[in-house]
Amino acid sequence: MPAESDQFASRHIGPRDDDIRAMVAALGYKSLDAFIDAVIPESIRSRRPLAIGEAETEAEALAQLARIAGQNQVWRSFLGQGYHGCILPPVIRRNILENPNWYTAYTPYQAEVAQGRLEALLIFQTMIIDLTGLPVANASLLDEATAAAEAMSLAQAARSNDGHKDTFFVSDTCHPQTIAVVSTRARARGIRIVIGDHREKLPDRCFGVLVQYPATDGIVYDYRELRSAADQAGALLVVAADPLSLTLLTPPGEWGADIAVGSTQRFGVPMAYGGPHAAYFATREEFKRLVPGRIIGLSHDADGNPALRMALQMREQHIKRERATSNVCTAQVLLAVMAGMYAVWHGPEGLTRIATRVHRLTEALAEGARRLGLTVEHDIFFDTIRVTPAGRTLPAVTAAAAARRMNLRVYEDGSLGVTLDELTTPADVDDILAALNGGPAAPVGAELLLETVDARYDERFARATAFLTHPTFNTHRSESDMVRYLHRLVTRDLSLTTSMIPLGSCTMKLNATAEMLPISWPGFAEMHPFAPPEQAAGYAELIGRLSSALATITGFDAVSVQPNAGSQGEYAGLLVIKGFHAARGDTKRNICLIPQSAHGTNPASAAMADMPVVVVATDAHGNVDVADLQAKIEQHKDHIAALMITYPSTHGVFETRIKEICDLVHAAGGKVYMDGANMNAMVGLARPGDIGADVCHLNLHKTFCIPHGGGGPGVGPIGVTAELAPYLPERIGAVSAAPYGSAGILPISFAYIAMMGGAGLTKATKVAILNANYVAHRLAGAFPVLYTGAAGLVAHECIVDPRAFKASAGVDVVDIAKRLMDYGFHAPTVSFPVAGTLMIEPTESESREELDRFCDAMLAIREEIREIETGTADRNDNVLKRAPHTAAVITADVWDRPYSRQRAAYPAAWTRDHKFWPTVGRVDGAYGDRNLVCSCQPLTDAD
Repeated sequence: MPAESDQFASRHIGPRDDDIRAMVAALGYKSLDAFIDAVIPESIRSRRPLAIGEAETEAEALAQLARIAGQNQVWRSFLGQGYHGCILPPVIRRNILENPNWYTAYTPYQAEVAQGRLEALLIFQTMIIDLTGLPVANASLLDEATAAAEAMSLAQAARSNDGHKDTFFVSDTCHPQTIAVVSTRARARGIRIVIGDHREKLPDRCFGVLVQYPATDGIVYDYRELRSAADQAGALLVVAADPLSLTLLTPPGEWGADIAVGSTQRFGVPMAYGGPHAAYFATREEFKRLVPGRIIGLSHDADGNPALRMALQMREQHIKRERATSNVCTAQVLLAVMAGMYAVWHGPEGLTRIATRVHRLTEALAEGARRLGLTVEHDIFFDTIRVTPAGRTLPAVTAAAAARRMNLRVYEDGSLGVTLDELTTPADVDDILAALNGGPAAPVGAELLLETVDARYDERFARATAFLTHPTFNTHRSESDMVRYLHRLVTRDLSLTTSMIPLGSCTMKLNATAEMLPISWPGFAEMHPFAPPEQAAGYAELIGRLSSALATITGFDAVSVQPNAGSQGEYAGLLVIKGFHAARGDTKRNICLIPQSAHGTNPASAAMADMPVVVVATDAHGNVDVADLQAKIEQHKDHIAALMITYPSTHGVFETRIKEICDLVHAAGGKVYMDGANMNAMVGLARPGDIGADVCHLNLHKTFCIPHGGGGPGVGPIGVTAELAPYLPERIGAVSAAPYGSAGILPISFAYIAMMGGAGLTKATKVAILNANYVAHRLAGAFPVLYTGAAGLVAHECIVDPRAFKASAGVDVVDIAKRLMDYGFHAPTVSFPVAGTLMIEPTESESREELDRFCDAMLAIREEIREIETGTADRNDNVLKRAPHTAAVITADVWDRPYSRQRAAYPAAWTRDHKFWPTVGRVDGAYGDRNLVCSCQPLTDAD
């Protein structure tokens, strides 16, 4: 056993043992274990030690991961299919990817303390708008394949008034993984998919068409005739476009695309065996309210200053629920920031220079192949050619490539695909030509070939319009300027480096440096997702051991790590259940029962899986109303497919009748889907598989320490029983573009589990529950706790109820949230799952001192409310209604408010030691929705 000072658990868990004893005593218990016994129902309690091994030190875990990474053979992969080698600029690697100020931030729901990240995302949107030639873009999606599936859903919704249209056409020249994911989504939604040659007649009843630009085998098609055919069919044209190629090729928006999707991976983001990478989605103005995911828009604050926010938030799934057309938790913010800053760093000239170099090398490769007597299948391409090795056996060519540690793409007809990228050199081209020659060097080398090629496109394809003209893309050329710009942005964001982020249901816990280090190692970062399995032995071990640990923790028999977000895990889990029923011929089972207390993404995921939602009521204590559940089961007994339940509930309570609930659903022939968003209250203490769940997704970016990254990345693996294992995504249909989803960040969770060990994980869960109850106890006299369990205790989170203050003082939950910013805190979750309330989750990582600081802030705010109630403070003009207070407001020459500047800016002692200043006042959300602006504006427009 490592010494106490070397135990990672002692670094991860915030409260010291003395603090734990004092906190337990404050709650009226003699020991932590006695307290936990009072919280968790005995009927679900697992008393067996968590059998995943002893804890390792940081050094031991990192040494183990280095060994695993060393088993991966990183060959030069010219496989393409949307994945490319690229250079991650060191200034971006060190100052964004490896900077906790960026990766520990949360989704920018509280815009006033997220202006830096919002600006970075606006830059990403502007980059996409400029490159695609379409006027509206979102702030990223999960990957290119799921973005294409979202485009299909938008097209269907846009053409919903034409009820006979049920067909989506997919060109057979799209990337295979995109075709696979779109096909899975189509089957779930009852959409007919036709895959074929886009140059032929479109099928009847077609509402949308998907093509690749350039195509998967490299050819650049002229799609203008297809545009006309789509118009005649009344279909939307969706184009999956490579963003780097768009610096040279005519943007799809200029030749008629309705939607453009793609991946920005090659903009400085490592391949990482498939992810995470930021996809993009752009469309026409008329479809802006159907755009999936998040859009960053420009609004103004209470003082009229420009301010950014997430626009059109009414599309959020916790508001629209089963009427949602997509799941808003589908973003890759950290990766979008990296890709956008790659464009800022290089500027339009730099991106064009990179693209031109790649294209010239590809032209040289094609010319060299022709001089070897080989057939190059097409003449117009960007970075990919398809070659038929006539006169040379395919085994000889592939053996010669393998001898040089190169991967080439092999098609079913025996032809070869070769894709070049930013990393490719003339020496690489020489090696490829030697492989195509069967081994010997080609008679003419790349340097000479480069002198003979003309890499210009003709007028049909050449880009003529400028892009990235905003000053942001044309200013930061020196590293001094770039570092200062990135630092300026990060100072406008509140992250875990500033204070605790007590968001209920979001588990903002420590993302330790030792966990983060391995994701940058070449053995993990530089693997192509479609490299031969024998080259990825390290990833196979990592994924196998992590999956086994997750299965042990959850009590399931099999785990899939393919879903690359919690939302994708929900969707995949429901597809597993649908697959099970379909295999039994029980196709009439399609109804998904969802309690009112379920996690907000659940109804949206059910809608995406084409499962009608029947809502089950909750009782006065926030628990599932079992009588109503029984009534709904009886009403729909032959059609029940699943119950989708969050446990512990989103109300923060361990429901005592959970096993009975599972039994009722099973007796009716349905399966139980358990949302694992709250697994941080269960690890080591209870297992979903033992409780009665058949499927459960996990949020590795919550319970297992992958950072939220400002709203992504994430991983949402699912665990299933043996009965459902045959219906996992790997067997019945892909839900993500890469076979193992965002495999590149799995080392984070692997390291966390290894360094905590079974005992450490279990203690972390106990302390997470303790911290939540300690906060609830301290706040109860000022802010009533809405729901508790049988012993008057909560699980890992609590809902406090300030709704009475609306009548007594005119203060609502938003006023409290904004005032907390003046105290240096991010607000808890606002108005979810109960409108007008705050849901608080402190996690085990926060020390008692930090918990007390937060509680002191909340109690001080209660006294500020009391001043309004007693008439000491004005009901309409007070420190809460005018919050948050910016430095510009505090230092202005004129101060006309009925409270002091000191009271506004420095409401607590710690704010004098370290003050986090919101850079804008309260943002006007309604104005931003009415006047949507989702790209960087010229400086004169912003003044």
